[in-house]
Amino acid sequence: MILQALNNCYQRFKDDPSIDIPLTGFGREKIHFCLVINREGEIVQIKDLREMSGKKTVPVELTVPVLGKKKSSGIESKFLWDNTGYVLGADNKGKDDRTMECFKTFKKLHHEIGDYVYDDGMEALLKFLNAWEPEKAQSLQHWDEMSGTNIVFQLDGERRYLHDRPAVQIAWSQFVQGEKSGLISTCLVSGDKAPIALLHPPVKGVKDAHTAGAGIASYNIKASESYGKTQNYNAPVSKAIAFSYTTILNHLLRFGSRQKVQIADATTIFWTERDSPIEGFMGVILNPQDDSGELSEIQKFLEAVRDGKMYPEIGDPDIQFYILGLSPNVSRLSVRFWHISTVGDMAEKIGQHFRDLSIIRRFEKDPEFPGMWHILRQTALQGKTDNIPPLLAGAVMRSILTGEPYPQTLLSGVIGRIRADHDINYLRTAIIKACLVRKFRINHIEKEVKMALDKDSKNTAYRLGRLFATLEKAQQDAIPGANTTIKDRYYGSASATPRSVFPQLLRMAQHHIQKAEYGRRTDKMIEEIVSEIKEFPAHLSLDDQGMFAIGYYHQRQAFYTKSENQKEGE
Repeated sequence: MILQALNNCYQRFKDDPSIDIPLTGFGREKIHFCLVINREGEIVQIKDLREMSGKKTVPVELTVPVLGKKKSSGIESKFLWDNTGYVLGADNKGKDDRTMECFKTFKKLHHEIGDYVYDDGMEALLKFLNAWEPEKAQSLQHWDEMSGTNIVFQLDGERRYLHDRPAVQIAWSQFVQGEKSGLISTCLVSGDKAPIALLHPPVKGVKDAHTAGAGIASYNIKASESYGKTQNYNAPVSKAIAFSYTTILNHLLRFGSRQKVQIADATTIFWTERDSPIEGFMGVILNPQDDSGELSEIQKFLEAVRDGKMYPEIGDPDIQFYILGLSPNVSRLSVRFWHISTVGDMAEKIGQHFRDLSIIRRFEKDPEFPGMWHILRQTALQGKTDNIPPLLAGAVMRSILTGEPYPQTLLSGVIGRIRADHDINYLRTAIIKACLVRKFRINHIEKEVKMALDKDSKNTAYRLGRLFATLEKAQQDAIPGANTTIKDRYYGSASATPRSVFPQLLRMAQHHIQKAEYGRRTDKMIEEIVSEIKEFPAHLSLDDQGMFAIGYYHQRQAFYTKSENQKEGE
């Protein structure tokens, strides 16, 4: 199912002239330098193709001829590009005999294909290879930086590379099609009889995977093989589909892709059955970037779906939507999650997610539509991404996509951080609200959690949170500028075992009320809140601790809003 969906995506993308997607026999590779040769096969210029990324130089990605398989430890040449060991017979690795064999292999392949190609660029390259002496490499410009890197060719006076010349591309395609087919069998993806790929091309771009690429399907130990079949013949996939699914994966996983987002250890990609704006929105929704050129359009989309409306620009709501999460596993890739939905259903699920999270913001800069990282960091020690449990990230993603309850570990993680550092901020309270609201709704529990202060709520835990915030405010009014408040000392026990703490806090509050300028007003508020609390519970469950935190946050925000309004009226 996954490979079929990827193959269909490749077929869609390759027919789109606005998308640079390699055709069969070609692939995206990192290239560092270009040798410019004249028609006599002489080097006239060396171009540094690398670009600046931040403070370092990085190679450019070009579409070049590839055979569609990972290079082995043996000597195997690329066509019209390779590292200097193959192209020039030198690389400063100190293995001169092997490097010379690499150069001879490179030269032999190009004669095998190029001797029958009537093209000025191909003829010039063959002249260069026939005349080149590897010992001259060290005298070339940029040699210290160029040694061991990947190189392409260009004919002097032209802007295109040799591998982009039509006659050369035709010759390469014919060579690829004439390569030994190996096993002919029924492809598990298409159901057609076709040449089966013994090795699948490597997939690159998954965080922490092997730098040379990794495979989703591979067999390299006898225990995994059966019926005498070797490697990928055990799960027969045609060469054409092996190329298409890995090519589209590499395209979606490329650097700067708008259809990719990193969620803990899972690199997650998104695509749709047919063209739809949400295809490019999803990555930004889950991982907002300030430099996104579509933020205003995405903001409109999010506001619409949060309000339960269908955003008209997303097109046909019945278009299928695919989400694939990949994580590294040595030289292989593990499928962390795979989800199929529709554009309309995804819009509804995203809208529900942000409706559940919606709560009054503390500051203007607080994100109205927090991304996955905003949420997950609130569960981590010191807010560091390295401290986020990897399984939690996948579980939260699954809840967003399916509308199922958020994992209990998300709620316990946030409450645990509050108990540890006593920071009841906007994001943490929004997460707690989302966990509880979704749980109440799915389990048909008649409890309501509003966006802002709910004075009519009779929920004991919620009122206790309000009471604790009011007692803290009384202390702050009585002792302006105090470095610590009752929150720093008593929040953990007040939210978990109220009976052991609140009688003492209420006695302390009487001294603060008498001292504070607005003590009578605070005393009346305490009386109003306590009037609906029949008794202080001995213990509060995890859900009730969440309600306590929401009550505290709502009441504190109400104090803050009131004080701001007073300042504006002055």
